[in-house]
Amino acid sequence: MNEGYSKVFVSLDGTEQQDFVLARAIKVAANNGAKLYIGHVIDSTALESAGSYPVDLVNGLEEAFRNSIAEQVQEAEENPDIAGVEIIIKAGRIRETLKDEMLDVIQPDLVMCGARGLSSIKYALLGSISTFLLRSTECDILVVK
Repeated sequence: MNEGYSKVFVSLDGTEQQDFVLARAIKVAANNGAKLYIGHVIDSTALESAGSYPVDLVNGLEEAFRNSIAEQVQEAEENPDIAGVEIIIKAGRIRETLKDEMLDVIQPDLVMCGARGLSSIKYALLGSISTFLLRSTECDILVVK
C-alpha cells in the first residue's frame, strides 16, 4: 500500500505568499509522484452586491492569475516526478466554490493553502480558509506559513 499522496490540491489566493505556497506544493507533488491541482477562486461576493458582474472582468482576473503563476506551472509541468498539472479557476463565494466545485469533485489526498494572516477583527468575523478546510474536508491539510 502506498502511504504517499496521489492527488495534491493547492489553494491559491492571489496574495504575495502564493508563490511560496505553490513552490511547496510542487515539491510535495514531486516527492510523492502525485498529480498537482492548482485551485483559485475569484471572489464574487463584492461583485454580487452590485447585482451582476461583467464576464470580461472575471476573464481579466483569471488571465492575471494564470500569468502570475505561469513560470511555476511550467516548472511543474516539466518535472518528470509530477504525474500531471491541472489549473482550476472558478468565480464564486470562496468557501462554497472551493468545497463544492473543486475539492468534492477532485477528492484530493492532501490540500495545501497559505496562512493569510487576517487581522484579529477580520478573523473573528470571517474565519479563515485554512480553518474552514480543517473543519470541512476529510483529507490531510497542510497550511504553509
